[in-house]
Amino acid sequence: MTTFRWYLLGVALLFGAYVAVEYYRPKELDWTPTFQNKDKIPYGAYVLYDVLPDLLDVTTRDVHIVRVPIYNQIEGEDEPERSFEQEVTPDSSQLAADTTAEADTAQAPAESESDDADYEAGLTEAGYPRATYLFINNEFQLSSSDCRALLRHVARGNDAFIAAEQFSRLLTDTLGFNSTISLNRARRRSVAANPKLLDSVRIQLTNPRLAGQAGRLGFRLPALGAAYRLVPDSMMRGTTLATDTTGQAVLVRVPHGRGHIYLCTVPLAFTNYFALQPRTGNFAFAALSYLPTGRMVWWDEYQKQGRVGEQSLLRVLLAHDALRWALYLSVVGILLFVVVKARRRQRIIPILKPLPNTTLLFTRTIAGLYRQGNNHTAIAEKKIQLFLEHLRTRFHEPGLDLNDEAARERLAQKTGLPRPDVDALVRRINFLLTARQISDADLVGLNKAINDFRKAAS
Repeated sequence: MTTFRWYLLGVALLFGAYVAVEYYRPKELDWTPTFQNKDKIPYGAYVLYDVLPDLLDVTTRDVHIVRVPIYNQIEGEDEPERSFEQEVTPDSSQLAADTTAEADTAQAPAESESDDADYEAGLTEAGYPRATYLFINNEFQLSSSDCRALLRHVARGNDAFIAAEQFSRLLTDTLGFNSTISLNRARRRSVAANPKLLDSVRIQLTNPRLAGQAGRLGFRLPALGAAYRLVPDSMMRGTTLATDTTGQAVLVRVPHGRGHIYLCTVPLAFTNYFALQPRTGNFAFAALSYLPTGRMVWWDEYQKQGRVGEQSLLRVLLAHDALRWALYLSVVGILLFVVVKARRRQRIIPILKPLPNTTLLFTRTIAGLYRQGNNHTAIAEKKIQLFLEHLRTRFHEPGLDLNDEAARERLAQKTGLPRPDVDALVRRINFLLTARQISDADLVGLNKAINDFRKAAS
């Protein structure tokens, strides 16, 4: 093996070792706050979703993952329009008035009827679902139709738990609160530049029965993960369930009709990392303990993952049979066009003429040179030598002496020819070998005699 090949082998081994080390080395943790129920990363929500049936005293079949908008899930039909809050902000006051009127209408039967079971039975007969809606996300956004559907769902006696740092303006204007940041920008910028300087925020539960020993001491969360606070205005009728050390609310329960809306500004507390920590895990469980037990739970994943299959760029085409078959036929047609077009544009293979056989031409040229002197002695000698070579290779007679009586007898026996024919051919050869001049007739006669002998002997 040459030195260059040794170099190539060494480079290949080093490259393979590098690939193996990169493939098998421990992967770095992903600290992205996804809040998705399928993520087991620190800031996913797999742990909370897994223990939710035991926490709310329901079966796993009663916990449903929602991958459609709020209006579609509650009303059971497609949303008439998807106009988000930026497009409907001027009508937010009208939405607040409508939802307040709906809440009052739902509250009126509760004051006139003593038995809530009749009311729930009426909702069941009307087809209205009895479910707790659970939202855990970094930002809670919804359209006007989603907001109306959610508030109607709560007013009928259901609960909604929303954990987010920022809320839709439609919801804040309707319920009468704001979500503001309590950590100044300069401090956030310095902490973000140096994570080792990350300080914490202590959160306390207001209910002493839920607080316990850990709750009285407070639950410490990173300052960047608990930077938002709930600021109610004059029209908000809410109960503060958890605050920070300064008394600012981070968990509020707002009554609406027959149900309640729970608002929390620390969604990071519901992730895997803090749910598994002994000092912080009880906050998420204590906050969710306010929700009614034994009732169906809707876990929203639409605002985090979108619809099922929504990541596909061809989801609209693949959702309908006609469009899907049109796509398949188009792909097949394009492939056929490429194949046929490529075959038609191939370069024509040229037909090469076979090389001419110049052996006969060369022979004629040489024969013409010999015939120019009118003396065929050289041609006769070559013809006789070729004949003797034929006898040596065909009949295994090396060093054949035609003048030898025994040799001629042996040749007659091997060829099967009469002895007189062999003697006549030998006499002709001896005559031409000793002749001074050979005419054309003598040369033709020699050629004819040799050819006849070869045909008869074969």
